[in-house]
Amino acid sequence: MSTYVKRAYRYRFYPTDAQGAELSRTFGCVRKVYNMALAARTEAWARQEQVNYNQTSALLTQWKKTEELAYLNEVSSVPLQQALRQLQVAFTNFFGKRAKYPRFKSRKNSRKSAEYTTSAFRFRDGKLTPAKMREPLDIVWSRPLPESAKPSTVTVSQDPTGRWFVSLLVEDPVLQPLADNENAVGIDVGLSHLLTLSTGEKIANPRHERRDRRRLALAQRRLAKKARGDGANRAKARRKVARIHARITDRRRDHLHKLTTRLVRENQTLVIEDLTVRNMVKNRSLARAISDAAWTQFRSMLEYKTQWYGREVIAVDRLFPSSRLCSHCGTLAGKLPLNVRTWTCDCGMVHDRDVNAAKNLLAAGLAVSVCGAGARPQRESSRMGRSAMKQKPPRREP
Repeated sequence: MSTYVKRAYRYRFYPTDAQGAELSRTFGCVRKVYNMALAARTEAWARQEQVNYNQTSALLTQWKKTEELAYLNEVSSVPLQQALRQLQVAFTNFFGKRAKYPRFKSRKNSRKSAEYTTSAFRFRDGKLTPAKMREPLDIVWSRPLPESAKPSTVTVSQDPTGRWFVSLLVEDPVLQPLADNENAVGIDVGLSHLLTLSTGEKIANPRHERRDRRRLALAQRRLAKKARGDGANRAKARRKVARIHARITDRRRDHLHKLTTRLVRENQTLVIEDLTVRNMVKNRSLARAISDAAWTQFRSMLEYKTQWYGREVIAVDRLFPSSRLCSHCGTLAGKLPLNVRTWTCDCGMVHDRDVNAAKNLLAAGLAVSVCGAGARPQRESSRMGRSAMKQKPPRREP
């Protein structure tokens, strides 16, 4: 049976001069409203008062009536309201201790985007026309939308390189769970090899950032020499740096998409380690390499693709001694520094550190799958609770 999921389809488009000017004005107004609402809520918080979305929406109505902010009436009101909703979500995450306190949006460094709901755009015959525009956007349809799909939300954005993108959120009924199989795999992430599987396969780390490091350093040096301000030469140099970053990001994302799709299609159960990457990148010696490997992005892709295709992903506690535990006899070895890539157990087995870790992760994950998360083998109890957890969300039927 099909699984209905909301899925975003992202396309590049090329606006006319008039469309580009209108969108740029909208981005500026969205940023202005967001910052003013954040300032109002911060001031109210200092007075020990609470301001919610409805109150900021009323403030927006008052702002539009002032002479100083009358230009807010020149753009669609929906992206402005959506900015207030996004701020409300940011505060909800902050109070739920899932994020830091919201920050003000910068004109130069913040993401330029505007979100339109169904009342603020027209989508007919494959042509998308946002509010306040006479002509549809010139979109490059690099892949088709699902048949008879109706976007519920459209997000228009511009990246630092100047490229324009539109993201259409639709309910996709095309996705169908893959046929069940008996394959299970343990996955150990690393730096010398991006992934090591319990089957013994090692997947090389492309090191996308390292490949372009010289070009990036040269472009950054040239940018640093430009006079600060809004000059054309500095803007041109900034775009060159942004293009290199975009090239690295696009390559990395493409590689991870292909890799995770392959793993999900081939295996019913995937076992990974529950790493706290944000703590690991505090190591100045490894931060750059860990960020380039994008372990968090890899896990995120695995999780939503297993949800789409009816697979199962299990995360094993990061304190589980997967590298030091003999996968043959279960003996726990002593300390193994990172430079030790192979070691010999007392039983005589010679282990590749990464392959052994992947095998132990698989064994721990299968134990969870069969009888639930139990005690951590060969380690003392701690405050972390369960050693592993399933991350297979319930299926939704149409």
